[in-house]
Order: sequence, then structure tokens, then C-alpha cells
Amino acid sequence: MKSLLLSAAATLALSTPAFSVSVWGQCGGIGFTGSTTCDAGTSCVHLNDYYFQCQPGAATSTVQPTTTASSTSSAAAPSSSGNAVCSGTRNKFKFFGVNESGAEFGNNVIPGTLGTDYTWPSPSSIDFFVGKGFNTFRVPFLMERLSPPATGLTGPFDSTYLQGLKTIVSYITGKGGYALVDPHNFMIYNGATISDTNAFQTWWQNLAAQFKTDSHVVFDVMNEPHDIPAQTVFNLNQAAINRIRASGATSQSILVEGTSYTGAWTWTTTSGNSQVFGAIHDPNNNVAIEMHQYLDSDGSGTSPTCVSPTIGAERLQAATQWLQQNNLKGFLGEIGAGSNADCISAVQGALCEMQQSDVWLGALWWAAGPWWGDYFQSIEPPSGVAVSSILPQALEPFL
Repeated sequence: MKSLLLSAAATLALSTPAFSVSVWGQCGGIGFTGSTTCDAGTSCVHLNDYYFQCQPGAATSTVQPTTTASSTSSAAAPSSSGNAVCSGTRNKFKFFGVNESGAEFGNNVIPGTLGTDYTWPSPSSIDFFVGKGFNTFRVPFLMERLSPPATGLTGPFDSTYLQGLKTIVSYITGKGGYALVDPHNFMIYNGATISDTNAFQTWWQNLAAQFKTDSHVVFDVMNEPHDIPAQTVFNLNQAAINRIRASGATSQSILVEGTSYTGAWTWTTTSGNSQVFGAIHDPNNNVAIEMHQYLDSDGSGTSPTCVSPTIGAERLQAATQWLQQNNLKGFLGEIGAGSNADCISAVQGALCEMQQSDVWLGALWWAAGPWWGDYFQSIEPPSGVAVSSILPQALEPFL
């Protein structure tokens, strides 16, 4: 709401040790084979056994990675004590991170030119957030670039665009993170609302088959449908779930979004979503309801001014209760606000509300991405507007 496809040369650069590693780049960790020497003025910092990162600081340093493996788990951590901004017991998020925007840019230019109309997320941005402890990255893309309108939703995928998507997804999951593949189309394809359930479910079966062996991929069925009846959106989502599982993709989580831009604050009121989505069914019992929530006056995420310091928690409360009543899990796929005291408090309140309940799997900030410039919600490292205060004050306390 609201250029970096890895070429052969770039891919080689990722796999071939360089003389030194630039700031925020990986410099060590279990299984890492690249250079362990950082650029002058930075040092290689041990963040965890799997990830060392060049960070500003001491003079050039070389650190050899640990070679002893440690066990990991994809399950949410058990309850923990309150953090600096929340009282009481919290449930750690299973998925926590950012939207990595760029491949959906230039949606009025199809197919568009890589590096001019759209771009893929930067690997260095993934490295930065993994180094901080975040583990989830949503990758928006356009259906029209993946499935050219000339051959439609059931036709073959564009091999170049598909490879771009698969490359960044593999980079994320190769770091141990979760990659959400997100057709960022608002349930509109080639200028028309999607109404052909058979074509939509076939499209999803074909796409899911591309990722069925990677359990760290998450399928986000459709970004922010709007101006469509909730029942129609539900039917399309349910059909997609059925065919995703039929593709052989049985280990991945699936996220479904409602109509009215899937807003949490309208989920139980004007959208009609609460009346139909309680019946969502996944034969593998691994589906969650994705909602989005911004904290400005109209909930659009276009203003850096938040309604109040408490608006975050307030706008999520009814949705939290609905999830609990329907024995469903929720996921906040987009949250964003300005870098000011009221908004920081409002974001903290929203995340406290979520972690103090037993139904929210996680949340993602909107947005990182290499082309956001001075956009007030940009959290693209190192100098996005939201990096200096939102990141350490409103997000990191919830890791």
C-alpha cells in the first residue's frame, strides 16, 4: 500500500572470495567460504555461529569462522519475560523482518527493464538484517512480469524474471531466513480483477512447484485485494491453498489476505473478512491470516503522523480477539509509521499487543529496498530514514 538481479558476474562475486569485504558484508560463519578480511575502518564481528559481519569500528580485522555446528529450530520460542517496552510475558515471533521491495516497481511498464523500471532486493540488505537477528523477508513481485499477458496466468513463466525471483529467494533461505514470495497485484492482473478461479489456482500450483523443496519459503497468496467481495477473495485463496499442496509443496507456510487491503482495523467491521475467513482450511494445517496495519489517520501509510501513541495496539485488538475466537494464527505482513516519538510508541504498542497474545506469528516492516531514497518509512541500510530510530527503538526490542 502505501539493479540488482544477480547476473552471472554478481553470482560469481558472491561465491568467490574477494580480497576484503565491504561494510555490512558477511565475513565468516559456519559454512562460509568467502573472504574473512574486512575493509579498512571496519572489523569482523561474531553475531552468531553462522554469521560474522563487517561493521564500522576497529581497524581491519580477520576472523576465522567457527566450525562447530549448533542446533536451530524453526518453531517460535517459548514465552519470555517483558522487554524494555512491554510488561508481562511475551511470545517471541517466529517470523520477524522487513519487506524487501523493488521488483514490483514500475507496474505501469510491462514487462519493464531491469535497473530502469524495477530492481531486485540487495543481498547486502539481507545481510544487514540477518546480522541484527531478523529472519524474514517478503519479496514483492509482479504477476505480469512472471506470467506475460500474451500467454496469461496458465502460460509459461518468463525465465529471466523467474530466475531473478529464485535467486533472491535462495539467497535469503541460504542465510537461514524465511522468504515470502508475494504477488503484489491487489488481485488484479493485466488491468482486470482476477475472477477465474481455475486460472488462479493453476498459476499457484505452477509457482509453488518451483519452490517445493525449500521449507523456508512462505507463500503469500496475494497482496491486498480490494474492491472485491470478501467471499470472492476467500474462494480464490482457498483454491490457491488446495493447489499449492497438490504441487508437492507440503512443508511451507501459506498466508492468506482479505479484501479491503487486508487491514487489521477493518477486519471485523466494514470489510466482511471476519464473516468468511474463519472457514479457511489447509490440509497441512500450516496457514495463517495475513493482515496489514498503518498508523496514520486513514490507515494508508502515506503520512508520517500517527493518530496517537496508542493507536497501534488499538487497531489490532479486535483482530487479535477474532483470531483467538476462530483458533487461527495471524501475521502482520506490513506495518509502518513515521520516525517520531508518537509513532515509535505506537509501533511498540502494536508489537507488544501481538507478542502478549498467543496468535500472532510475526510482523514485517514496510519497507526496505534499494530505490526508496528519502521515503519516510525506508529502512534500507545503511541510511534509510527509519534506520536510525525506528530500527533500534521500535523493532529490535522485539527480537
